[in-house]
Amino acid sequence: MDKILAAGEMPPRTDLDWLQNGQDRQALFLDQPGYPPQLAHIADPPLALLVEGDARLLLAPQIAIVGSRNASPAGRETAFAMASALTQCGLLVTSGLAEGVDGAAHRGALSGPGQTIAVLGTGPDRVYPRQHLNLAQEIRQRGVLVSEQPVGMPPRSFNFPRRNRIISGLSLGVLVVEAGAQSGSLITARLAAEQGREVFAIPGGIHNPLARGCHALIRDGAKLVENVSDILEELPPFERGLSPLSAAPPATDRPAAATNPVLANMGDSPVSLDLLVARTGLTVAEVSTMLLTLQLDGLVTALPGGLFGRCGPHPAR
Repeated sequence: MDKILAAGEMPPRTDLDWLQNGQDRQALFLDQPGYPPQLAHIADPPLALLVEGDARLLLAPQIAIVGSRNASPAGRETAFAMASALTQCGLLVTSGLAEGVDGAAHRGALSGPGQTIAVLGTGPDRVYPRQHLNLAQEIRQRGVLVSEQPVGMPPRSFNFPRRNRIISGLSLGVLVVEAGAQSGSLITARLAAEQGREVFAIPGGIHNPLARGCHALIRDGAKLVENVSDILEELPPFERGLSPLSAAPPATDRPAAATNPVLANMGDSPVSLDLLVARTGLTVAEVSTMLLTLQLDGLVTALPGGLFGRCGPHPAR
């Protein structure tokens, strides 16, 4: 789009047709009001953005969550839970609509009242991968889709690394959930560091190839993340009149912790996943997601033998 849309110029006919034939569509130009200022100050900002959804969200404080397209089930669950928890703290979640970690992060942000931003590597009229058509539609309604590519641009491999500079440029920091040694997510993390953004990484097992990229980032100075508080304490104060620390009360003080059915049914002794499913009447997937969230909040710990136990006080009953 840099060659097609010079700052302040009208879009070409194909882009103009797209803008005029849909709701909540607009072009944002680098030299005009409404362009996200945090993105305008990176070294190579897009001259124009084509936006669908609530463009005001681009001005909100954001955390990017990225990672492997071939994420493990645990990696997808972690991305979902971290995104959900971050939106509860007043942040938006930004990602790239890719398979794996990206898709899980968008879904986690939308699992409650939160909102999310998807930065596309295609034109604004294309969804890639195709299996994310429904997810993209939900983001249009409850978030915003962003592209610097012209209408009709198909997925091209060289456009996705450039897309990554927008993901990091819009955000206060980038969280890498799972990444191999050659993952494109490491490009996003490198760009974030160059842009002066915070870089966070979730560690994994030493034999897990999807943890190698995260471990490399941590060796290079990224902050190791075990829970949401590890992220919030590194961020500057953001909107809504709250500092990051005051925006998120301690996990043990959250009303959700006191009413969580999994936590309420754990008892004093370690329990298995199957026992929690039986006690709560929930599905395995529901209990697994809640357990992951409780672990991220520091209330539950995984124990040998596939068991789980409390590591915080009992909720009030």
